[in-house]
Amino acid sequence: MRVLVTGGAGYIGSHTVKLLLRQGFDPVIFDNLSQGHQELILGRHFIQADLQDKKKIEEVIQDYKVEAVIHFAALIQVGESYDNPRLYYTHNLITTLNLLDAMLALGVKKFVFSSSAAVYGVPQTIPIDESHPLQPVNPYGQTKVFVEKILEDLGRAHDLSYVSLRYFNAAGADPEGELGELHQPETHLIPNIMLHLLGQKPFLELYGDDFPTPDGTAVRDYIHVSDLAQAHVLALKLMLERPTQEVFNLGTGQGYSVREIIKQVEAVSGRKVEIRRQPRRRGDVPVLLASRDKARQKLGWIPEYSDIKTIIKTAWAWHAKKPAAEPAEKTGGKRPFGGS
Repeated sequence: MRVLVTGGAGYIGSHTVKLLLRQGFDPVIFDNLSQGHQELILGRHFIQADLQDKKKIEEVIQDYKVEAVIHFAALIQVGESYDNPRLYYTHNLITTLNLLDAMLALGVKKFVFSSSAAVYGVPQTIPIDESHPLQPVNPYGQTKVFVEKILEDLGRAHDLSYVSLRYFNAAGADPEGELGELHQPETHLIPNIMLHLLGQKPFLELYGDDFPTPDGTAVRDYIHVSDLAQAHVLALKLMLERPTQEVFNLGTGQGYSVREIIKQVEAVSGRKVEIRRQPRRRGDVPVLLASRDKARQKLGWIPEYSDIKTIIKTAWAWHAKKPAAEPAEKTGGKRPFGGS
C-alpha cells in the first residue's frame, strides 16, 4: 500500500517511515527539506517539493497511486508562533487545505494528522483526556485546533476517514541508532541538555523554577518517538479495517520535571549540567499529563520504549554520535512551505 508521508524527512516522520517499511507499506516521502534532513530519508520514494504547490501534490498522488496520507509537515516552534502568527496560520492551515483538496479530488480518503497536546492550553484536569476543552494559549496550538475542526467537517461532508494524534512531549531516538532528532534551532529539553554536555552550548537555560510543582520546574509527559511512530501505523491500520473519525492522546500518563530530567541525563552521561535560570516562557503551564486510556482501548497502542531511561539512553547515543544539526538551506529570508 502506498502511503504519502509529508514531512517524512523530519524527526517523527522519519521514524514512522522506518516502521511503515518494516511492516510492509510503501511510503512516499514529500518534504521540501526546509526542516527535514537528507540523511533521515529512508525507502525508495522521495519527492523534494512544497505543499504550497497543489498541482505537485495531485501529480504525486496520481503518479504513485497513493491510498492514504500521514501528515507531519508543519511549523512547530511555540515561541516563533507568538512572534509571527501569520506565518503559522499560513503554513499550517493553507498547506494542509491544499493537501486535503488534492486528496479528495483524487478519491483518497484516509488521513492521519500530527496534532499536539498544545490544543488543550492550561489543563483544567490532570491527566488530560480527549474530552478536555480545547483552549490553546498560542498560535501554534490554535492551528492544530483549526485543522482538527476542518477534518471533522470534511469527514462529515465527504466521508473522509481520519485520525488526529495529539502528542505530548516527543523524545528519544531510534533504538538502532539510524535516526534521531535534528531540529535547527533545537527547542526541546532533552536534546538541549545533551548539546550542552557535548560542548555545543555553554550552559542549559532553565525556563522557570517557580512553578507550583514539587521542585518548582515544569512537569511533562515524555513519549518515545518510536512509540509515536507505532501509533501512526496503528491509526492507518484502523482506517483500513473500517471508516474512522477519531482523536487520540499519545502520552504515558507519567510526568517528569525539568530537574528530574536533568538528573536522569547526568546519570546516563556521567557528566554535570551547568544551568542558567531564565524567566518562564509565554504559554508554559506547570503540568501536562496525558490520559492514554482511549489509545490503549481503541487503537491497541501500548508504548514499548517510553520509560524515561530508554528515552534518554537512545537520545544520548544519537547525539553523542551526531551532536549538532546542520543549518537548514538558506531560503532568501522566506520560510518555505511543506517542511517537517
